[in-house]
Amino acid sequence: MNINNKEQAIAVYYEHPDWFRPLFKELENRQLPVIKYDAAEHHFNISEKEFPYRVFFNRMSPSAYLRNNTQAIFYTTGLLASLESNGVRVINGSKAWRHEISKVLQLSLLESLGLPYPKSVVINNPSQALAASKDLRFPIVVKANIGGSGAGITRYNTEEELKKAVVDESIELGLDFTALVQEFIPARGGNIHRVETLDGKYLYGIKVYTSGDSFNLCPADICQTTTGQELSRNACALDAPKNGLKVEAYTPSKEIIDAIEKIIQAAGIEVGGIEYIIDDRDGQLYYYDINALSNFVADAVNVIGFDPHKKLVDFIEKTANLKLKQAL
Repeated sequence: MNINNKEQAIAVYYEHPDWFRPLFKELENRQLPVIKYDAAEHHFNISEKEFPYRVFFNRMSPSAYLRNNTQAIFYTTGLLASLESNGVRVINGSKAWRHEISKVLQLSLLESLGLPYPKSVVINNPSQALAASKDLRFPIVVKANIGGSGAGITRYNTEEELKKAVVDESIELGLDFTALVQEFIPARGGNIHRVETLDGKYLYGIKVYTSGDSFNLCPADICQTTTGQELSRNACALDAPKNGLKVEAYTPSKEIIDAIEKIIQAAGIEVGGIEYIIDDRDGQLYYYDINALSNFVADAVNVIGFDPHKKLVDFIEKTANLKLKQAL
């Protein structure tokens, strides 16, 4: 279906200036009417009942505070709830967003589904970090509840290191003063796994190879294959760190795919990715990150063999079509 007037437009609500270029390009290639909303500078009327779009696509990132756009994070929670209460079809709506901005909520979901995750204790004051680590195996990390792009994670190799951080008052809990004290998992093979999903179903998987020195495993920021081939910089964020991360396509087992689809559906995430890791010490698999913002791997055609943005826009068109039929 071709959406061809303003009342049937697609709204894209985004904050990062570069991650969404491939999405906008595909929307433009199909000549779909798009209204772009910058989440960093936005306003809405709670009583509004008429909207100039059929679908509102939420692409807000919790790492916005790293780009001086902190104001958009909690604002988005109210915006999505208001839109939904007024009957707007939101892709990655308020439920997905609540999971995106709370690692505590993510792990609580995994617990409810009976799926494995790194042993963790939640704190709301740095003074509690040492007590929280009592039954954990070192190394541990203190991980801010609201992160994004690996931000707000600090590793402590020993109890003494953690104790010193508490005494020095150097532990920061993040925007909502909540954090996880969590066992650090050494990655088997030096890699983590990320699985992307669309419309509640498996889309593709990748392995990300990391030195362990960086917690930023954002797929759009990885610009090298495992063979050393440089990926197209047009597909990478302009602020992508030069962290030496490498990536390759990977297909997980059916059991893992089934578990990931269960997570995504329970979290209300329509476009998103799940990360998991294999503990090098004992081979245990742990799910550890649920993402309602999926940027897709850089230069996807060279890595996974197809362009996921085409499938994403197929889904957006389908969703807008369904909304149109309901209106008619």
